[in-house]
Amino acid sequence: MTDFKLSASLEEHDDDVRGVSFPHPKLVLSASRDATVRAWKLLEQHPPLYDCSISSHGSSFINAITYVPPTREFADGLIVSGGKDTIIEVREPGRQPDQNAEALLLGHAHNHTIRIRSSRASIRAVKISLMPLTLMIGCADQSIRIFSPMGKYLHTIKGSSDVVRALCRVSPDHTSGADFASAGNDGIIRLWKLDGTQIGELLGHESFIYSLTSLPNGELISSGEDRTLRIWNGVECVQTITHPAISVWGVAACSENGDIVSGASDKKVRVFSRVKERQAAPEVIRVFEDSVKSSSIPKQQVGDVQKENLPGPGFLQQKSGTKEGQVVMIKEDDGSVGAYQWSQGAQSWMSVGTVVDAVGSSGKKTDYLGKDYDYVFDVDIEDGKPPLKLPYNLSQNPYEAATRFIQDNELPVTYLDQVANFITANTQGATLGQSSQGPATSDPLGTESRYRPGESAPSAPTPSLPSSRPKILPQTAYLSIRTANLRTIRKKIEELNEQLSREGDDNAALVDAQLLVLESMMEPLEQSLTGSAAARVDKKLIDGVRLVTEILSTWPVGRLLPALDLLRLLAAATPSLATYRSRDGKTFLDILIESKVFEDPDRPNNIMLAVRAFSNLFETSEGREFADEEFDKIHTLVEDSTDTSNRNLTIAVTTLYVNYAVIFTSPSHSSQQRAIARGKMVMEHLIHIIQSTVDSEAVYRGLVAVGTLLSRDKELQQAAKSGGNLQKTLDKAEQRVKEPRIKTVIGEISALLVP
Repeated sequence: MTDFKLSASLEEHDDDVRGVSFPHPKLVLSASRDATVRAWKLLEQHPPLYDCSISSHGSSFINAITYVPPTREFADGLIVSGGKDTIIEVREPGRQPDQNAEALLLGHAHNHTIRIRSSRASIRAVKISLMPLTLMIGCADQSIRIFSPMGKYLHTIKGSSDVVRALCRVSPDHTSGADFASAGNDGIIRLWKLDGTQIGELLGHESFIYSLTSLPNGELISSGEDRTLRIWNGVECVQTITHPAISVWGVAACSENGDIVSGASDKKVRVFSRVKERQAAPEVIRVFEDSVKSSSIPKQQVGDVQKENLPGPGFLQQKSGTKEGQVVMIKEDDGSVGAYQWSQGAQSWMSVGTVVDAVGSSGKKTDYLGKDYDYVFDVDIEDGKPPLKLPYNLSQNPYEAATRFIQDNELPVTYLDQVANFITANTQGATLGQSSQGPATSDPLGTESRYRPGESAPSAPTPSLPSSRPKILPQTAYLSIRTANLRTIRKKIEELNEQLSREGDDNAALVDAQLLVLESMMEPLEQSLTGSAAARVDKKLIDGVRLVTEILSTWPVGRLLPALDLLRLLAAATPSLATYRSRDGKTFLDILIESKVFEDPDRPNNIMLAVRAFSNLFETSEGREFADEEFDKIHTLVEDSTDTSNRNLTIAVTTLYVNYAVIFTSPSHSSQQRAIARGKMVMEHLIHIIQSTVDSEAVYRGLVAVGTLLSRDKELQQAAKSGGNLQKTLDKAEQRVKEPRIKTVIGEISALLVP
């Protein structure tokens, strides 16, 4: 089947095109954040020529549009649109915008929610399936709810791993036999039966998927935040159309001729066709392709690009792609980094842009966890806890950044809108490579004042970071690090296991029963990561603990990284790791020591994950008891192996010491004298870390641990005062790391040292 090519580029909107509809071959409809609905009527077929008219002009962003087919009463059908003003407008296509609409539907309280009995989560997608007649809604709580046409709740379908943003009916002729498809923030298209059985996944998108539709021939069309529109035949992506935009918000198909239309963040509506007679003139297609080639791709969208390790242009002639839409980075002859996408139809690599740095209003980047960001905010959550770091790049969707921040720090999902509002307001409409143009309004869902390159945002009051912070010390809550991609971890273990099998190492290679244990433990671990289940004793997790300790006992140290990642997650997910004993009475710590992980300084990431596992033990009472009892072993391991420049390892160590500081200063500690003695040992190591590292996060966590120890114990305060070394360390740290939070916590510690 031939590829789609540009038919027309329609350019009248003044802002992002959020929704599109394609009622019939001679009419395209579009809704935009410029508060208009526009009707595009086809005047000439070849080359395609459209006439634009404004059908509706609202008072605010219009985010959604659909079309009701002709009836006896309304021979031209009806245009239905809605947006931020919470009004659904119904009007005939021929009416002028200053004329009354056929109907105004009132009742919504917000532009992105729907109220329906038995649905308490924010709704992102609605679809009506005709056979049988069913209403389906996609929700922010990762579920799909099924209702009757009268609104009666029928059942809920679970299985998505993130917000569900798009739904579409699947043709009865589709090879999968699916009834409908869903997609959303996890970038995966899932195929479902109406009874909730998932029968397939379509993988290819690299970010949020915003829209789904079905072609007359049964193919699916999707679009999203990765700049692409994708065509799927069965379960295979057969074409990827990259747009010169940040987001492709909407896509629709014409049921009569199979052409498609897209709406994007560059304010344009584009029509594509497979039929040559309906395609644009070659020079128009060339302009579109050139605009894609010349577009700038923020470095943050493609990950950490190591320019020196990239292949040169010769790669494009020597190697073919492995699948449609595959993207490779090439170091061009002029030193720039080009992105190329494989076209299965053309059997060639196509340029889709140049990777560039993205800078905020100051033009400077801020380092956080080894990566550069336009902004790194301090966020105060509650008293007694240190402020959390919120990194953000202007190329990101504020909602995506807020979601990741909440997941990384295990915060309630109710904070989502608040965090996204904070991001949008405090980036003040800054654009890539430009100075700030003005404040921006809130947009928790990427549906209002999201970042748009080259544009200023409408004026609105801009909240600032609080001028005075709540008291930081003492730290009262334990810290953990539980974010992970379980699918990647499992896949890596399976790959390493295959290597062991090929090498003939039968003593180390896992058997089928053990691989089944690996698969079974994923579900309870995922529940732990998402916060839907507290740490618990679970047979699948108990078997998982046995499996991980078996791997630590038998696999070469150079292949232990994914197993150590599982160990870290198990420490937080279940008390069974802390209570585990092997047949000969060994604890997981004994086995970890015997694995020689801490004797291999050339693999600091192995050590870092092991230290994170120690930190995560504090998530359960059994883990805290184990960590307290085994302090001498753990402290020796950490102290002897962490004199390193690896910042992630240093942060892991200071996080562990924050947790020890909390437990040592707990009034319920079993032995106050032992706690004081151990507190002194921890403080000595922390002072060494604070003196030797320049990383602000490691310094900050080290200071919080020191301050927590001092704030609860007079004996430790006296020891710190008499030595005098701590105050000198504080003064030097404040000079070396000039951050407000560092100054604040040092001020609190210094106040404790005043005679």
